[in-house]
Amino acid sequence: MSEVQLKAEPRNEFGKGAARRLRRANKVPAVLYGHGGEPVHVALDAHATMLALKHTNALLSVNLDGKSQLALPKDIQRDALRGTIEHVDLLVVRRGEKVHVEVRVQVRGTSFSGTVVSVELSNLTLEAEATSIPALVEVDVEGAQAGLQIHARDIVLPAGSTLVTDADALVVHVSAAAAAEADAAAEETATA
Repeated sequence: MSEVQLKAEPRNEFGKGAARRLRRANKVPAVLYGHGGEPVHVALDAHATMLALKHTNALLSVNLDGKSQLALPKDIQRDALRGTIEHVDLLVVRRGEKVHVEVRVQVRGTSFSGTVVSVELSNLTLEAEATSIPALVEVDVEGAQAGLQIHARDIVLPAGSTLVTDADALVVHVSAAAAAEADAAAEETATA
């Protein structure tokens, strides 16, 4: 994944009032921290930040006072109603550094007729180099028969990535359609 450039301005005011003034000026309050340094409080352009954070595990190049710093979004706070970004915590990373990230599991293909594919684990935790974080991990179920179970250890990971999630964790399960309907009915009865 390529780096997304974001221009940052230093921030000296703190608290709710200062954050509201920043948001009215189409800026997002953010904090850069990590590697034992003091946290750096910055303001980012709201629109550019929203576009940059549309991608999971986006690698950001934050430009502050002529210096560029690589960072990963650690925590994003959004307005519950509007979905706008209220605040961002950014973790400073370095080129070549290995980081732990959550990567989405995407199922590809069609299983055998009369079967249902259940995704039991929608994200895997991987260790990858900060500059080459995979966007997703694909699991192929093309022609899979009922009873197939794909565990985390069975998934082919992108080059340079290692699995952090428990290797025995069930990721995808293919079951017969009738059994899946009976399970859903039993679960519905149990909750009622």
